[in-house]
Amino acid sequence: MAETVAVVDYGMGNLHSAGKALEKAANGQKIVISSDPAVIRAADRVVFPGVGAIRDCIAVLKERELDQAILSVAAEGRPLLGICVGMQALMSHSEENDGVDCLGLFPGVVRRFPDQVDELGQRMKVPHMGWNQVRQAPHPLWEGIPDFSRFYFVHSYHVVEMPENQVAGSCDYGVRFAAAAARGNIFAVQFHPEKSAPHGLVLLENFLRWQP
Repeated sequence: MAETVAVVDYGMGNLHSAGKALEKAANGQKIVISSDPAVIRAADRVVFPGVGAIRDCIAVLKERELDQAILSVAAEGRPLLGICVGMQALMSHSEENDGVDCLGLFPGVVRRFPDQVDELGQRMKVPHMGWNQVRQAPHPLWEGIPDFSRFYFVHSYHVVEMPENQVAGSCDYGVRFAAAAARGNIFAVQFHPEKSAPHGLVLLENFLRWQP
């Protein structure tokens, strides 16, 4: 029987591009986009993408009991991939929206990029939007992806205060922040692999065959 890969749909954002990228990367796996906690709990692998404000994200997850489904997947050792706000929601706390407690699978804190200028004296734009290099730490999901490859980012908040051994990738945008986090069967990225051309597709392929 084919593996099932569930994409968590909590009603915020267009999941079409993530679903299509996963279908392209799949090797016989069935990709299912679902808002049903039972489907998420039953899946062999789970992808948790996210966009929008963290307060709304966490509120909807709790309202639909998707938070408990995600925590169950993590606790049971099945591969879990967080993307963008999906990564931020896995942290302990976000300073967005006057402070929001998140799912707590990582001890990191989510903080807004500070107002600052670059080395040329030009104000750095927030959100951080576009392609940026990611400095890798060893992990199976980077297999076949050269270090310092560029990935596509769109975010105003970033993850800091992570234990060094859980930072799977870092990036610089005025400040250094965690571009990827890893612990056991959980991997999460701040960038959008589904929008990151060949390297993003390779990362998704790696996730779909990863055996933590």
